[in-house]
Amino acid sequence: MRLAYRSKPPGYPESWAQLPAGEAIKDAVQTVSNSFSARIFGYHLVKLGTLSSEIALSKCNVKHQIRQTPVQVDATSVLSLSTELPYVENSIDGFLLANELDFCQDPHQLLREVDRCITQDGYIILSGFNPYSLTGIGKYLPLKRGNLLHDARFFSSGRVKDWLQLLGYEIIETRHILFSMLFIKKQFSLPASWHNRITRYFPWCSSVYVILARKRVIPMTTIKPAWKLKPRFSAVGASMRVQNATPAGRDGSRG
Repeated sequence: MRLAYRSKPPGYPESWAQLPAGEAIKDAVQTVSNSFSARIFGYHLVKLGTLSSEIALSKCNVKHQIRQTPVQVDATSVLSLSTELPYVENSIDGFLLANELDFCQDPHQLLREVDRCITQDGYIILSGFNPYSLTGIGKYLPLKRGNLLHDARFFSSGRVKDWLQLLGYEIIETRHILFSMLFIKKQFSLPASWHNRITRYFPWCSSVYVILARKRVIPMTTIKPAWKLKPRFSAVGASMRVQNATPAGRDGSRG
């Protein structure tokens, strides 16, 4: 297994349009992410990265949605790297990482920063490219060389889940989408019945997966022992002795 850290940073897309079949990928990721976002409650949600910033979450209950990008997209976005988040600890209720790990030089550092800023019951919506799919195979073929999709990291969903679980996250749900070659701009659409069958029996061959995870913090409470120690010695109080007077006439001294 290759190391997650890469000495040379991969190419970073400034929009979905720079990827082959970018609009199709965006629409599919947006549909699932929007559905997942309905479960998130709180005050602040961060869309991390340029791809995440283009995803609309109309069903999300969090109204304050921050778009953070490494390059200036517009005047409303926060300019910062994904591995150096400008937020205080336990302040963000949800994060959206739309294929952000696939174009990150150090994904472990990115997840550590997200974990530092997320609340104790916060959610992460994360999408990524599947290395075991037709698109994963096409990455190593001479197809449309020079585009940014060839620079993507393609971490498997199982590997990403392991990273999240090590940080204390519970995997709520995983959906597999786009069963086609993403290096081809024209995508073929499957009938709904075939799509459901492939999703059920062959989820490993999907080109993209979307994960919903929730942070779980177990509170530390003091547990009182059920048993009690008995003292080896028990204190015995001294008995009070009262010397009574001799009854009259008993010794013949009183007549």
